[in-house]
Amino acid sequence: MSSLKDIRKRIDSVKRTQKTTSAMKMVSAAKLRRAEDHIREATPYSKKLKSIVSSLSTRFEGEEQDTGFGSLFRNSSGKRTGVILVTSDRGLCGGFNSNLSKALLQQLIDEEIECAEFAIFGRKGNDFFKRTPHKILINHAGTPPDQHLNLVNEVVSDFTHRFENGELDQVLLAYNHFVSVISQTPMIELLLPIKPIEKETADKREIVFEPSPEEILQTLLKKYVQNQVYVSWLDTIAGEYAARMTSMDAATKNAGEIIDKLQLHYNRTRQAAITGELIEIISGAESL
Repeated sequence: MSSLKDIRKRIDSVKRTQKTTSAMKMVSAAKLRRAEDHIREATPYSKKLKSIVSSLSTRFEGEEQDTGFGSLFRNSSGKRTGVILVTSDRGLCGGFNSNLSKALLQQLIDEEIECAEFAIFGRKGNDFFKRTPHKILINHAGTPPDQHLNLVNEVVSDFTHRFENGELDQVLLAYNHFVSVISQTPMIELLLPIKPIEKETADKREIVFEPSPEEILQTLLKKYVQNQVYVSWLDTIAGEYAARMTSMDAATKNAGEIIDKLQLHYNRTRQAAITGELIEIISGAESL
């Protein structure tokens, strides 16, 4: 049976933990608001750029494009796969990183891809996939926010170059999509080749391009692919803060429940000790 001193120590320890989780929740909430602002600023540009590139890409259907920017639309039946995985550097955010990594690993198994080549943003993704047969080309952890865009451009340029040269048959982008504070959805998208939009949703108006659609694509495609990865990183950052805020809120509430139970146990133990002492005193007095 635990002594009163041991129970008191446990209560103090849980209270310190509760203060830590409560502070982490408030910090994550403040950072989440800034991350949401960044997403709202980037989303309209990203959607419009995707719409324009997808509409222009329909003009390449039925054509063989083996060189130049048109090669980004080529389809291949090969299994050589590159993966850009975006995770967080820190934990304490529930299954935020593990759910994405497990979903990605299962998809690679389903597609019978034995050894994909990874470029990973975030320490947690590297910790997961370094124990698998897949090859990690590079891992970037602890990147300052002002270096995110340059790093994305570097990684995307490398994968795009390898795809154009036929060294890769496809490039996947895996990240967590921020839906709301309580919902972050693992997303695994085909980054390359670029898929045209459905014909029924494509813009069917007669448009005269100056310069040609191919020359316009030369300017837009690189920015488009880079933008997709950059926005996914912003999405992941917001999702990480939301997941951590939710997890720390649950941890704070659980700590409060544990404190209540320990306090009740402490009171009962203390009362039992007092009752035992009283019985001893009364028994001693009666024996005189």
